[in-house]
Amino acid sequence: MKAAVIDRYGPPDVVRVADVPRPEPKPGQVLVRVHAAAVTSGDARLRAARFPAGFAPFARLAFGVFRPRRKVLGSAYSGVVEAAGSAVTRLKAGDEVCGMMGARMGAHAEYVTVSAEKAALKPAAVSHDDAAGLLFGGSTALFFLRDKAHVSAGQTVLVNGASGAIGTNAVQLARHFGATVTGVTSRANAALVTELGAAHVVDYTRHDIAHTAERYDAVLDTVGNLSIKAGRALLTPSGRLLVAVGSLGDTVRARGNVVAGVALERREAFEYLLGMVAAGELTVVIDEVYDLAGIAAAYARVDTGHKVGNVLLHP
Repeated sequence: MKAAVIDRYGPPDVVRVADVPRPEPKPGQVLVRVHAAAVTSGDARLRAARFPAGFAPFARLAFGVFRPRRKVLGSAYSGVVEAAGSAVTRLKAGDEVCGMMGARMGAHAEYVTVSAEKAALKPAAVSHDDAAGLLFGGSTALFFLRDKAHVSAGQTVLVNGASGAIGTNAVQLARHFGATVTGVTSRANAALVTELGAAHVVDYTRHDIAHTAERYDAVLDTVGNLSIKAGRALLTPSGRLLVAVGSLGDTVRARGNVVAGVALERREAFEYLLGMVAAGELTVVIDEVYDLAGIAAAYARVDTGHKVGNVLLHP
């Protein structure tokens, strides 16, 4: 099968398309023919060994000190079950499924093997592109807003980075939960963020959100440019600062009204979000779609830091 392979850390052009052995499913796994996969900021950080401050030594130990241990990146996928392992009962060949690969990665390929229990059935009303584009940003936004901040009707939520993969979902989810949303983005993306449900939009190129007089019940930083001190200053007395992208120092200092860390990859969350998309309650924002031969261009787009929503790959 063909896959996007990296042999060394570096810029987008270190990724090459190569023939690699097709994996075989273990007893509890299914083999999935990938129809769409996301190329995320997380994939780009691993490709370039560009980790948040303080995390580099630990990330290098986990993913490869001098060269990548994970030759094929990609976490969020959507596709069709090709074959099921001997112990699998809930899925069968022909089922449309989606999910995330976790630290194993591997979705930037024509086929992947995944745990049958972690794969979610994709509703027929949801396209493969929408499913693959939904899971990374959607599950992260859901984890912080619903599971950690318990956002509810009548509250106010600030989303820093409202036009990205996490932010576009966060604006919609916070509004779905009944909150009044303020989105921080560029002027070029203000109309989109408003359409997604933000009642107010702040243009970060003209206004420093850290100096606003407004206070919020939840502040979600999806960019990593808001210090804990500045973020806490934006909170109401009972508010919570949610750090989706932060340094090791931010993670260590996250206590009390500050939450940081990595969102859990749970099938329940995937199914909840897929149900919202199928019902027309959540829109998946897609920036660009590339075929496998365009993988370097896909990474180059992510590396600009200005993608809107999600960059997708069709292996």
